[in-house]
Amino acid sequence: MLEFLDSYAWIVWLGLILLFIVIEMFTLEFTFLMIAIGSLGGLVAGVVGAPWWAQIVVAAAVSLLLLLLLRPPLLKRLKRGGDPAKSNVDALLGLEGHVLDRLTPTAGHVKLSNGDTWTARVSPLVEQRELERGERVLVTSIDGATAVVVPASASAPLTPPDGLAPGNRKEATP
Repeated sequence: MLEFLDSYAWIVWLGLILLFIVIEMFTLEFTFLMIAIGSLGGLVAGVVGAPWWAQIVVAAAVSLLLLLLLRPPLLKRLKRGGDPAKSNVDALLGLEGHVLDRLTPTAGHVKLSNGDTWTARVSPLVEQRELERGERVLVTSIDGATAVVVPASASAPLTPPDGLAPGNRKEATP
């Protein structure tokens, strides 16, 4: 059995390299790519005449070094320059809006400055009072499909009732 392994180890290494590359194409996280390159090291060790156990040691050592030294900078470089814009719930936190109908600690509706209308309730962290129609609010969190809001400070700019933030409004040009 060991003679067979010594004679045909290169076929096993090629098969492993192909398998790891196919898996890498599905995961896209560089882990299996590093293991495939480590397997290439095992293949090279076999070609130069190393015994099967030394080929495994070389493959494992190369894979481990690549995983620890090369993969982190590659991942960091891949994620650099990504879209910094917040999306989904993160984009709603801190957004200003105004009350559409009476807002209580349990129910109500607000129109946010991005134009969305949300079911809302007053945050339990502030003074428990009802907010009247037209009062300004800030979103502090999202609980399911409900925006949890607090009254906006008096010094914050008023959001127009049409729901457009000043930066989104089309201004008349002379």
